[in-house]
Amino acid sequence: MPLPRRWLTSLMARYNGTSILIDCGEGTQIAMKEKGWSPKPVDVICFTHFHADHISGLPGMLLTMGNAERTEPLLLIGPKGLTRIVNSLRVIAPELPFEINCVEITEAEQVYSFNGFRIETYRVNHNVICYGYSIVIDRIGRFDVERAQALNIPKNCWNRLQKGEIIEVDGRTFTPDMVLGVARKGIKVTYCTDTRPTESIVKHAAEADLFICEGMYGEPDKLQKAKENKHMTFYEAAEMAKKAQVKELWLTHYSPSLIRPEDYMQDVRKIFPNAVAAKDGRSVDLMFQEA
Repeated sequence: MPLPRRWLTSLMARYNGTSILIDCGEGTQIAMKEKGWSPKPVDVICFTHFHADHISGLPGMLLTMGNAERTEPLLLIGPKGLTRIVNSLRVIAPELPFEINCVEITEAEQVYSFNGFRIETYRVNHNVICYGYSIVIDRIGRFDVERAQALNIPKNCWNRLQKGEIIEVDGRTFTPDMVLGVARKGIKVTYCTDTRPTESIVKHAAEADLFICEGMYGEPDKLQKAKENKHMTFYEAAEMAKKAQVKELWLTHYSPSLIRPEDYMQDVRKIFPNAVAAKDGRSVDLMFQEA
């Protein structure tokens, strides 16, 4: 449940003019407002699962978008049943000036491609159908001017080849691999919550720049309770971060009884040193590595 100084778990990611929200529980609008961000430009909302603390804020969010005179379509992604759940919640938000498109995840793993990035979904282990998400930005290799010149590729083709196009000119075919070097490291953010540790999480979080993972319980004696409720402890999240060789771990989705998560971080960092007990409003700009 939301607390006076702690709203429910959600993630906002922004890339190249596109905004992605993952989960929308009670208080998400307030958390965004406190950060100084607007819900109007959100293009995609992904849902991990349909427990109230992850979706109950949706009707109010939709109404706020409508009141802001949004007209662009909104894409919603989530487990099977998404359309039914959204239509039920919209009983209290029936008239909106924009279209809502629901896409239901039907496989254990699915990929949705967008302009310049993709969202990877993967099944996790909770007491209802639940998915984790990775937002992945690939980065092509450097354009090799010398190779392009040596192959006599017209300069007016260079930009299109760099964008991945195959071009035919005067009977000759030019492909991107002719002028691009080896793909460079991109950016990946992996998010999962409400789950026991799974190999699917480790697989999809592999070498992520940022791994945001539930830490329902910080108290070491809560492991059995975590198992019973299909959640995980700080230490289990840290073990997965270590196994996946991620750059940084942010813990989130704390139990309401866990008032001071930072009290347990010393032991967490013995497992995975670059771990953070995240708080509302925490954000970071992830940049491409120079190469």
